[in-house]
Amino acid sequence: MRQFELVGKGVKLVLSDNVLAVLSDAPLTTVSSAFHNGGGVKTTKVIINAEVTKAYSDRVLHANPEAFLEASARKFGVTESYIGMATAAAVDNFALVSKKTSHIGVSVMATAADNAGNTCNHSESAGEPIEIMEHTGTINIIAIIDGNPTESALVGTIITATEAKMAALRELDIRSRYSGDEATGTVTDAITVAATNRGAPIVYGGPASELGQLVGFCTKKAVKEAVMKANECMPSRSILSRLKERHLPVEHLASELAKVKSLGVEESAIAALLVKVLQSDALAASVVWAAVKIAEDIEKGVVPPEFGKPETLSKRFGAFFTKQAGVSDEEHVAVDLPLFLKDVLIGIVHNALSTGKTESLK
Repeated sequence: MRQFELVGKGVKLVLSDNVLAVLSDAPLTTVSSAFHNGGGVKTTKVIINAEVTKAYSDRVLHANPEAFLEASARKFGVTESYIGMATAAAVDNFALVSKKTSHIGVSVMATAADNAGNTCNHSESAGEPIEIMEHTGTINIIAIIDGNPTESALVGTIITATEAKMAALRELDIRSRYSGDEATGTVTDAITVAATNRGAPIVYGGPASELGQLVGFCTKKAVKEAVMKANECMPSRSILSRLKERHLPVEHLASELAKVKSLGVEESAIAALLVKVLQSDALAASVVWAAVKIAEDIEKGVVPPEFGKPETLSKRFGAFFTKQAGVSDEEHVAVDLPLFLKDVLIGIVHNALSTGKTESLK
C-alpha cells in the first residue's frame, strides 16, 4: 500500500492493488458523476477509483458494477457511504497535481486510457453520432479542494475541470475514434469534486476565479500526464499515425490517388511511396500537415474570407508547393479527399515519380 499527501489536513490518497482511494478524517462535500453514490451535493469520507481486473469482462462489469465497487471498497474496510468510480486504466499510472494559494489548495488525480494503454482508440467528440463498440478507455478525475466553496461554486468547478480535460486532449491532438474530429473525452469519463469546507466561503468556481484557475491548472496537467504515462497518444507520434487518427490512413489516401490514371502507378506503389516520402522528407510532411489543418478549417466553416473560393485556392496551393503536372478535371473530381490535402498529395506523388526521388518538394 502506498500513501500520498493531498491538500488539506487529514486527507490522503492511498493506492492498494487495483484501487486508488481518497480517505478523509472529516466528511467531504462532493458533487460527482460517479455511478455509485454520485449526483448532487453529498458528504462522504471515501472516494474510490477502482481498476477493473481482467476477471471482469466488459459485459459482466456493466451488468453489475455495484458488486465490483463493493469488493473494491472492502479493501479499505469501507462498506457504505462512499463514492465509487471504475476504470479500465492502470491506476498505478495515475497523475497527481497539487497547487495552493495563501488560502485555497487543490489536488487533482487523473487516470486515463485502458489496461492496454489506449486513449486514442476510445475517444469521442461530444455531439457526434456514436455507436458504442466497447466501454473501455475511461478518463477519471478526482479533485480535492481545501476550501469552502458554496454549492454553486462546487458545481461550477466540475464545468471548469471538464473544460480543462478537453484542453488537455486538444493539446495532445487526441481525435475521436468515431469521426476523427478533436476529442472531448471518452464515452465513460467520470469526475468527482470534493471540498473540505474549511475557511471563508468561496462563491465562484469558474475558469477566471481563483478557485477555478487552480482546478483548471491541476486538471489539465494531471490529464496530460495520465495519458502520457499510458505511453499512448504521445505528442511526438508520427504524421502517419495522426493521419490515421483523422480517418485518413495511408491505404485510403493511396486508394483515392490511384484514381488519377495519369500518374500511371498502382495503388500499392502509391501507398509505399507516400510512406517513404512522409517519413524521409520533412518539407513534404510539413506541407501535407499544413494542408490537413486547412482542410479541417474548411470542414468547420472557419476559413478566413481572404482565402476566396477554397476549391480554386486548393489547386493553387498544390501547384505552389509542388511541381504538379496537369490533372484533368475529371480525375481531380474523382479523388475523394479533403481540399488542399488532395492537391498536395497529387503533386507529391507526381514529383516523386517523375524525378525518381523522394525529395519531392526540393
